[in-house]
Amino acid sequence: MDLLKQLSEMPGAPGREEHVRAFILEHVKDHVDEWREDAMGNLICIKRAGVDGAKKLMVACHMDEIAFYVRHIDEKGFIRVQQLGGFDARNLFARRVRIETRSGEELVGNLNPAGRPVHVASAEERNKIPKIAEFFVDTGLSAEELKGKVRPGDPVTLIQEFTELGDDLVSGKSLDNRIACWLGVRVLEQVKAPAYDLHVVFTVQEEIGVRGALTSAYEVDPDVAVALDVTLAVDTPGVGDEDHITKLGAGAAIKIMDSGTVSDRGLVDAFIDLAERHEIPHQFEILPLGGTDAMAMQRARSGAKVITLSVPTRYVHTVTETASRKDLYATLELLKAFIEEKPGA
Repeated sequence: MDLLKQLSEMPGAPGREEHVRAFILEHVKDHVDEWREDAMGNLICIKRAGVDGAKKLMVACHMDEIAFYVRHIDEKGFIRVQQLGGFDARNLFARRVRIETRSGEELVGNLNPAGRPVHVASAEERNKIPKIAEFFVDTGLSAEELKGKVRPGDPVTLIQEFTELGDDLVSGKSLDNRIACWLGVRVLEQVKAPAYDLHVVFTVQEEIGVRGALTSAYEVDPDVAVALDVTLAVDTPGVGDEDHITKLGAGAAIKIMDSGTVSDRGLVDAFIDLAERHEIPHQFEILPLGGTDAMAMQRARSGAKVITLSVPTRYVHTVTETASRKDLYATLELLKAFIEEKPGA
């Protein structure tokens, strides 16, 4: 899990994925036939089938995480932020953040909402959930000290140590979607003879509208496309069985649909058949709200057959996202089997 730990803990705001991209490239460049970085910053890694007329398979793994940009610095040095992605304000109280400055220096600060502390707040104030716009970062520096160091547009990401829980679980920030980056790296390392011309694309700006997947899919023009992502595992207290979406430890999630894509029926059947034949633990995912890079790949140019393979994850879009190693390895084995065997595609 050392690779996933490093991926989880590094910063990668939408549009500022350069640290993640450089780290991934260092790990995969000796395992691919070709790689390139496109104008948006997507990292396109190609491993060829070695036969004429091979179909093109695109596997999308987005590198970005939900984050902020610096929006304003007030006269006391408190920094206001602009959100990038779907934060729940209830999960943002008393968080530590990292500001990446243009000089390369990293500043650490505390993220809190404006208002009175609980000791002196009214009952109404104590029960209020603040809006994202009310949050600020306190770096301990004055406005004068920040001048020349921090400016609007500098990325701000949450800080959280990756940890292992019990015998099977791992937890940390931005497992959405560094889990997919982990899968993409491992596939490129381990698949020696793909049945497709394999394009593993580490995409940018997924959290703010699947932007990188759209441009890279237009370039790759795949016949078949697989998005790798996490999905909700709501197998926790307070939620009925019918609303779990997926469960931790029950295997790779084969997505039927979400609010952005209906998976290709043939691909769904192919992945189910593969999982059953290889005895790979799997489950089915129907997600009422949310989407993945699949929706961009499905609609680029004249379209492609698409599906999403998901890793069940608790507490998505928090700094304690939690996944099962069993599900990680089940998803990896299922994806490798599809790439090597090309069943019905």
